[in-house]
Amino acid sequence: MTRDMERNLRKERIGIVTSDGMNKSIVVTVESRVKHAKYGKFVKRSKKFMAHDESDDCHVGDTVRIMETRPMSKLKRWRVVEVIERAK
Repeated sequence: MTRDMERNLRKERIGIVTSDGMNKSIVVTVESRVKHAKYGKFVKRSKKFMAHDESDDCHVGDTVRIMETRPMSKLKRWRVVEVIERAK
């Protein structure tokens, strides 16, 4: 597999910004609906990701798309690709 093909296999997630108090960093909460193994009911699961925001223009409540990237710090392994929707 060539290097260009590997770059295209990066994971992408869409979530809501829950914290923007840091410089060039945000916390994004991604919610998913998972079917319960035994009962079949859909359960909400959420996971938090720290993402790099180079332009520092994301704010709490914004819906953003993040992409997997190289480790930028102890906890940051994602970066903001685009702001899909601004908070009202």
